[in-house]
Amino acid sequence: MCVGETVGFPGVHGDGSSVVRPSGLRVLALVTEAFGGRGGIAQYNRDFLSALARCDRVGDVIVLPRFSARSVRTLAPGIRQLRPVESKIGYSLNALWTAITQQPIDIVFCGHLNMAQLAAGICKVLNVPLWLQVHGVEVFWRKLTALERRSVESATIVTSVSRHTRRRLLHCVGIDPSRVKVLSNTVDLQYRPGPKPNYLLDRHAASGKKVLMTVSRLSNFDRYKGHDRVIRILRRLLEQHPETIYLIVGDGENRPRLEKLAVEYQVAKSVQFAGLVTPEELPDYFRLADVFVMPSTCEGFGIVFLEAMATGIRVIGGNKDGSRDPLCDGELGTLVDPESDEQLASAILAALDDPARTDDRSGRFKPEAFREYVNALHHFFSVQSCHSVATQMVLQREETAA
Repeated sequence: MCVGETVGFPGVHGDGSSVVRPSGLRVLALVTEAFGGRGGIAQYNRDFLSALARCDRVGDVIVLPRFSARSVRTLAPGIRQLRPVESKIGYSLNALWTAITQQPIDIVFCGHLNMAQLAAGICKVLNVPLWLQVHGVEVFWRKLTALERRSVESATIVTSVSRHTRRRLLHCVGIDPSRVKVLSNTVDLQYRPGPKPNYLLDRHAASGKKVLMTVSRLSNFDRYKGHDRVIRILRRLLEQHPETIYLIVGDGENRPRLEKLAVEYQVAKSVQFAGLVTPEELPDYFRLADVFVMPSTCEGFGIVFLEAMATGIRVIGGNKDGSRDPLCDGELGTLVDPESDEQLASAILAALDDPARTDDRSGRFKPEAFREYVNALHHFFSVQSCHSVATQMVLQREETAA
């Protein structure tokens, strides 16, 4: 029976016999956001998919995002992004329709645990392997359902952004640990040391002041980032460094609550909300800061730590989550108990006492190293899935072409 007939779309065959197959593997990527999207997961997907498209034997990457994004004029070679479908049911139907009509599909990449059941179902229909990505909060905040656990366990490979997320996932599911690999974020080369930009000094009246900064979304879902904790101890910091301002970059429905909290703790004059900033300005915002702080408790990794380190400023993060990975267990930044006001205040005061800039400390996370590791993981993935029909067919095509 053909694949189309099993789901009600006659005449489309899962083995690809009715179409001319390309010379390399074709990847269907199911993601929340990617090119044109905002936030760390969208950035991770862009970096990963761009690197995957350059891997050996990968010919085409078809990206289906769930949520709408800014328009994208150009994409990396080998990548095609389809229109987003925000409805959950609509997205599921579109993903299945895309998998069938865009044959051949050799690999399904799932960029978020919430889509794992859908991705695993498509893989079963097409008889192709699954590559699953996990980030952190989707593993930390809730108990996985039986179907989600089975979907994860069906994956040929699972990549995790940090050791912490990997440990939490292995505690929840019965997958072979050798199939769960850590693939940390990378950092864009536009983040590099430099002087404080004059236009931002003027915009935020920051000349002669020390700037303490956090960059993140301000959604209710992201309260674990720790803005509350910094606001709570800010008066203590101002006693020793009265010229300090706390600059919060990002926006969301949690902003009014944080604004009220700043008033409640009588530090509103020293807290500035920059709102959303453009990707072009974001590197300059890091250069404006003297200290980056994000005392998170449920961070999967935290690409903003890399961006801060790349610009040479002091960095403070929490020691109870994936923040340990970008800070290399304290080698590249300061780790504190994020729930200890005393530790957090002491670390920030020490950084404000000596806010001297350093060189770029993010070398091990640069794009070239990231691409090399993605290619190595792709080879591992190919070995693990070597018995799949799709992979064998691609290898046969390459041998015939040779």
